[in-house]
Amino acid sequence: MYMLRRVFRSGIAGLLILGGFVGASTAVQAAEEVNVYSYRQPFLIQPMFDAFTRETGINVNVVFAEKGLVERLKAEGRNSPADLIFTVDIGRLADAVEGGVTQVVHDATLEQILPAAMRDPEGQWFGLTQRARVIYASKDRVPLEEARALNYEDLADPKWRGKICTRAGDHEYNVALFAAMIEKHGEAKAKAWLVGLRDNLARKPQGNDRAQVKAILEGQCDLALGNHYYYALMLQNEEQFAWAQAANMIFPDQAGAGTHMNISGMAMTKSAPNRDNALKLMRFLVGDLAQRMYAEQNNEYPLREGVDPSGLLESFGTFKRADQSLAAVAKLRPAAIRMINEVNFNAGPSS
Repeated sequence: MYMLRRVFRSGIAGLLILGGFVGASTAVQAAEEVNVYSYRQPFLIQPMFDAFTRETGINVNVVFAEKGLVERLKAEGRNSPADLIFTVDIGRLADAVEGGVTQVVHDATLEQILPAAMRDPEGQWFGLTQRARVIYASKDRVPLEEARALNYEDLADPKWRGKICTRAGDHEYNVALFAAMIEKHGEAKAKAWLVGLRDNLARKPQGNDRAQVKAILEGQCDLALGNHYYYALMLQNEEQFAWAQAANMIFPDQAGAGTHMNISGMAMTKSAPNRDNALKLMRFLVGDLAQRMYAEQNNEYPLREGVDPSGLLESFGTFKRADQSLAAVAKLRPAAIRMINEVNFNAGPSS
């Protein structure tokens, strides 16, 4: 165990370049611990780790990074000090599984609480929260009733030519949506739809999700794709409040299959030197307290049945969610990425 802890601290030193480390000073003194590699930002997930430590006495050592954690796990191999990896979407969970750095977990608690569509049927990964891929529609230029009737397929309608903004097609959030469209319609129809969406873009894909809503305020586009929680963040940000006020947030496809839902999620690493503690943390994060914290602090939709969304989330209204298996969607990500490249999506509408 001493060797593993030493390796973890050494690994952390290298990963500080990628992200940051929380908990090193207490980790040295902790009787028990669990080590986490996280793509999630500290302010989003550290409160849940702190609550776990208060309840169990088990210290959580975390490396935060924006990229490179799967590659790090591969390099560390069986000597990796990491027990769990946390990601912001199904794509990076799939990358970890495909990279061979996760292990199967069969646990009655996790399987009972989490819907089957939101966890890997083989037990390689588990969802923590749900995130809706929504459409933002200009309040001034798109009548509310028309906006509320939108589905994803409508984004390829020529009536929206030059009026849609989005971030890069190969960003994880869009790849998941495009893979979901393949799962829903087949690759040929999904590709035709993607060509239509590309041709309707107002500009070359660029920026993050919030930049697309700002572009609506600035009159560059009438519709934009984005995740739902950015609406909450913009409403709580003095500078960005006006961006949010310029747009209605629409849950697409309410008369059809429902809004595409991605997840934040977790997986146990193949090495997992503190497996028992890691499993305790996984169970804690799908418990009532942590799920309420996710809803209240992060404005993400809880996966545990019976946990209410935050007041702000409730103000967004109830909506129909697509019940697609994310495992099926994840398998279609390579096809989606190939499709994005084939239609030259990131070059924009002039391609």
